[in-house]
Parts: sequence; C-alpha cells; structure tokens
Amino acid sequence: MKLLIRNLSRSTTEAELQHLFEPFGTVQSCNLVLDKETGESKGFGFVEMPRQGDGKAAMKSLNGKDIGGSKIRVKKAE
Repeated sequence: MKLLIRNLSRSTTEAELQHLFEPFGTVQSCNLVLDKETGESKGFGFVEMPRQGDGKAAMKSLNGKDIGGSKIRVKKAE
C-alpha cells in the first residue's frame, strides 16, 4: 500500500519518516520529494508498506499527528 504523507516539516529526513512508520509493519520504501534546485524537502513524501492492513493502521494512527511542529496528513496515494 502506497501512502502519501503531506505537511511534513522541511527538516524531516527519510530515516525519520521510516522510523515513524516502522511500528505499524514493514516499510518497503520511503521517499521524500525534493526540490530539484535546492535539494531541500518540499514537505511531502511517500511510504510504501507491502501489507495493506499495516498501511491502514499507520494511516489511522498517524493522520493529524504533530511531527516536528507540523500536523501531518496521511492518505492512500492515488
């Protein structure tokens, strides 16, 4: 299940994002979307979890959670 994570703090790293989702199950991949010119985070990214139930549990628990001073939004990627 591929999840879209929005409203991330610009200082959040891929390692931190992966660590945030690991308690809910296996994280297959974790990618922050970076600005091509500056190399800085654009404030959103994707997490892929192989088991749909794990992804749903992560989405339910983490959507609206305050991470690094920002309330993140987690939803299924289209």
